[in-house]
Amino acid sequence: MSDFSAELISGQRRGNWIRLRTIILVRWIAIIGQVTALIVAQSVFELELEYGLCYLAVGVSVIGNLIAIFVFPENKLLSETENAFMILFDLLQLSFLLFLTGGLHNPFSILVVGPVTISASVLSVRSTAALAAVSILLVTLMLEFHLPLRTEQRFILRMPDVFLYGSWVAIVIAILFSSVYSRRVVSEMSSMSEALAATQMALAREQKLTDLGGVVAAAAHELGTPLATIKLTSAELMDELEDQTELYEDAALIREQADRCREILHSMGRAGKDDLHLRKAPLTTVIEEAAEPHLDRGKQVFLEVSAAQEANDRPPMVMRRPEVIHGLRNLIQNAVDFATTTVWVETTWNEERIILRIMDDGRGYPSQVIGRIGDPFVRKRRSERDRKQRPGYEGMGLGLFIAKTLLERSGAELSFANGSGIRPREGQPARPTGAIVEVVWPIDTIALSADAQTGALGDNPRFTT
Repeated sequence: MSDFSAELISGQRRGNWIRLRTIILVRWIAIIGQVTALIVAQSVFELELEYGLCYLAVGVSVIGNLIAIFVFPENKLLSETENAFMILFDLLQLSFLLFLTGGLHNPFSILVVGPVTISASVLSVRSTAALAAVSILLVTLMLEFHLPLRTEQRFILRMPDVFLYGSWVAIVIAILFSSVYSRRVVSEMSSMSEALAATQMALAREQKLTDLGGVVAAAAHELGTPLATIKLTSAELMDELEDQTELYEDAALIREQADRCREILHSMGRAGKDDLHLRKAPLTTVIEEAAEPHLDRGKQVFLEVSAAQEANDRPPMVMRRPEVIHGLRNLIQNAVDFATTTVWVETTWNEERIILRIMDDGRGYPSQVIGRIGDPFVRKRRSERDRKQRPGYEGMGLGLFIAKTLLERSGAELSFANGSGIRPREGQPARPTGAIVEVVWPIDTIALSADAQTGALGDNPRFTT
């Protein structure tokens, strides 16, 4: 994955995704609610408040919105810092209104939790922690410093101290809990969406390579006949020009280059996978194709049919689906990366399901993460031994998630486990002691029916220029 792609799906820039228009809309809603509360307090409950200062505080928000509307473009995206200052402004404006209207004796004091919750959803941990600290400080100050709520008869409305301090504790807990909870939920959702985006990118890349191989195969097929004609004609010219040395050498050169072109096209055609007659293949062939890039990486990779399988059982025919090939390739790559010497890919099937096991003789999965394998962005700190096994590798923890997601799209169920962990003694053959991945497909989700295996597929697509 390129650096640009990794930056594109990274959640580090989530604070830059909020439009100014959204902040303005939310603030208008808050302004309407504040004005409504002041009107009701004045006309219905006839409370004695500093209405002039209250409406001044609301007016500051109105002026801020109007400036934002007329000065900045409607589709402006706010930066992390701009978002933080916007939320801080709303927090200070709300706290000033609460100071004018009874402090924590005002039932609307719980609204202080709102800005911090929004910050936890869209801003960084640092910004959220700063805003949470400011909120707690303001709430604490309002315990002692506030203008009282007075009725028309000049009675002061206040809660008993036990309830007042209870409200302070409740608001502080709500600030901390809501910020942590919101941050956790949004991070989980963001990680999942980013990982799914990476999965789609990986699948698109595999599909592009498959399609490109189809073009190569078609080109090799279509150019075979004219190259054969050129070769035949050049051979006839060589027979006729034996007594003319220079022309004979030119004809020989033409024949030699035609042979070279055929060899190039033949090697390129082996990579072509979109020929209709190659869209389906035996299961073992598809597994071999998935494992091919990792067969020459210094580890032994055994592709085996389970000993429990009958010797005369033919492997089922399956479609060469990019998600299956790419998913299996990721699992085999992971096994090869962490194996000591050997990887086993064992296949078995019956009338109901196909079972594939990928095993290695490495150290297995860490016990603290084995229950979370397949979740996006799950990785442990790399040891020096890991760095030697995978030099230059600093992955995002997405490999197993991508493999799991792609294979589950094909109808598979995956399970992860560790082997016995008992190393064979020196001189004994290697055996599976490390990680074990089991992939199980219901037979009807991946294998072709008998009619589909024997029926005609139609003509190959023609490529024109």
